[in-house]
Amino acid sequence: MSSSSTGIWSPVRRAVNGSVRLAYDQLVENTGGEPLLVATGLGANRHWVPDGLCRMLAARGFAVARYDQRDGGDSTHLPPGAVRNPVSALFTGRGDAYSAEDMADDAAAVLDALGWRSAHLLGVSLGGAVVQRVALRHPGRVRTLTTMAAVPGDISGLRTLRHVRVGTVAKFARLRFPDTAEGGVAAGVAVSRLVASPRHPFDERAAREAAERGADGGLHDREAQARQIGAQWHGPPISAIARPTLVLHGADDPLIRPTAARAIATRVPGARLVLLPGVGHEFPERAWPDVTGEIRALADGCPGDPEDLAPTV
Repeated sequence: MSSSSTGIWSPVRRAVNGSVRLAYDQLVENTGGEPLLVATGLGANRHWVPDGLCRMLAARGFAVARYDQRDGGDSTHLPPGAVRNPVSALFTGRGDAYSAEDMADDAAAVLDALGWRSAHLLGVSLGGAVVQRVALRHPGRVRTLTTMAAVPGDISGLRTLRHVRVGTVAKFARLRFPDTAEGGVAAGVAVSRLVASPRHPFDERAAREAAERGADGGLHDREAQARQIGAQWHGPPISAIARPTLVLHGADDPLIRPTAARAIATRVPGARLVLLPGVGHEFPERAWPDVTGEIRALADGCPGDPEDLAPTV
């Protein structure tokens, strides 16, 4: 989990998609750079994306903004759905609270609120699946697409099993923490431990300090996670993505197998796959130069403004 220094971020603002209000902020450094929007993962708020990584992206020429998914962080939390267990939602592919199209439209609403006609997209974990769907549903808004630690955005239910480490999912399912500030901190430490690379010593003190700076109740809000996972995609396959695409994945990811990244890279035309050695389902500082360098190289090869692309709905 990352620390988050409020002084380097704008005040939180809200974008609107129907009845949903989406919390977002923007890095105050290099606001005139190329727009880059970061979409976060399951149950996690925007503070999980490390400030240092965002500042490195800014130094490489990007104007960085981040937002909380619906049912996460400071964004709108929806009423309970029929499926209230995230494991059941994952493996049955059932959910009735909202669709994956709604979540893709959320990202477009944030772009509108930022005044960005188009942007580079970086999605992590669940956010990686979301940005894949944005590239399908709103291709004219996407300059480049970087998906990290994610499964293919057009699969659900039992088809997901081949890419998920069930043992880690079971450990997540057993986590129980009180709905208190300390419970949020404890959840942050526990989740950080589960997603870290097993090849490196886990720094519990640093994880606790980071969790204390950005406690996130969404990490143990099982019903909200079930609604996010249960959001089903009804659009075209990811093979229809027509934007420059980078697929990043930790070689040691203890949650999502690298086979997921290989599947995305194989199916998205022209996609580049980069496996990050010694990286789990996380953003360790040692990987920041490689991650930001790859995103910069992708942007440098972008053919131009995608405004003329018609949306696929």
